Amino acid sequence: MQVEQEAAVKTTSLTKRYSKKITAVEDLDLTVNKGEVYGFLGPNGAGKTTTLRMLLGLIAPTSGEAEVLGAPAGAFAGLSKTGALVESPAFYPYLSGEKNLKVMAGHSRGTVAEGKIPEVLERVGLTSRSKDKYKKYSLGMKQRLGVAAALLKDPELLILDEPTNGLDPQGMADMRGLIRSVSGADRAVLLSSHLMNEVEQVCDRVGIVSSGKLVREGTVSELRGEEGLILRAEPLDKAERVARQLREVESVHIEGEELKVAADPDNGYEISQQLNSAGIKVHEMRRDRRALEDVFLELTGESQPDQEREADTEGSR
Repeated sequence: MQVEQEAAVKTTSLTKRYSKKITAVEDLDLTVNKGEVYGFLGPNGAGKTTTLRMLLGLIAPTSGEAEVLGAPAGAFAGLSKTGALVESPAFYPYLSGEKNLKVMAGHSRGTVAEGKIPEVLERVGLTSRSKDKYKKYSLGMKQRLGVAAALLKDPELLILDEPTNGLDPQGMADMRGLIRSVSGADRAVLLSSHLMNEVEQVCDRVGIVSSGKLVREGTVSELRGEEGLILRAEPLDKAERVARQLREVESVHIEGEELKVAADPDNGYEISQQLNSAGIKVHEMRRDRRALEDVFLELTGESQPDQEREADTEGSR
């Protein structure tokens, strides 16, 4: 019997309109379960940041409902157990990274102990630079400090908006590892990102949004669909005819100079052997699966989510 997972975030028909002509989020039904990393993927202006702001109580929805950790969005009961980095982090420029976190701990209504600060600085790789003034930090270091601040409360829910922004490749790899380490049986991460590779490597499930609507949701494997095989063989027309008769093959068609075969990739050896036995030379055989970017293009009409953040006016009106 499958055990129902406990939801960390749940929205029902969540909608945000700024005017009759501008709808940022429309009828959004979203569930983020504890124990998973949920990827929120969409093009520029799709409503991602507006959704995150509503979950944090920074803006009010026009209609619909949202719950965060069992409490209405924006309520202290949920916020006290939520860490968030939404858009660019803001700190006092003339204070060090460490002192900025101390200021935040002092305003946490007792939910954060100062003894937690060295731990979160180490987790994001800023221990050696913790005494430096924030204004001297690079963009990547500022982003790391923002994540450190989000981790101060040892949150049950971590909401991250483009957390790898400004990081070098090693920093991005470290951040992915950190995100995975934060999630657990009773924790959840809601990750908004424009990076396909990041989403594929980190997220358990993905929700694709376009024009404020959730257009597809599932695991990365579910979104990409079934795997198949691509063959380079000659003669190509004969290879198609023979492959069509094989029990391991569901369907086959020629695409350019290649043969696209709908079949379990694990049966590739048997298929190749049978083609060879029929006098067909198989020069190459490789797995075929749609890239997440192809799925994104199909669903949204965008080849890649814009690297720019959603317009500042989207959530500030």
